[in-house]
Amino acid sequence: MSRRFIPKVVTGNDLIEGDVVYLTADDRWTRHHHEAELIEDEAHAQMRLLHGAAQKLVVVGAYLADAKAGPNGPEPVHFREEFRTRGPSNYKHGKQVDLAQ
Repeated sequence: MSRRFIPKVVTGNDLIEGDVVYLTADDRWTRHHHEAELIEDEAHAQMRLLHGAAQKLVVVGAYLADAKAGPNGPEPVHFREEFRTRGPSNYKHGKQVDLAQ
């Protein structure tokens, strides 16, 4: 018996700045998890991952992360992915500066 597919988002790190980024439905990379494409089909998820991973001059370390539908777009399911949405934890820069304002 196969397991039910858990929805995913494609994520990785921006090659130049190192920020966590997410692939959108219109093939942009965004720094905001809620703007990511929520993928609910396993075959489509694999195709989107291949598309994202092929952009080696833009993104490194692309992978599929579990997500769920939320009121404002996809939301992380696991602590690790929730943590990644907040940016670096050593001092306020990147996304954390935006959240502090």
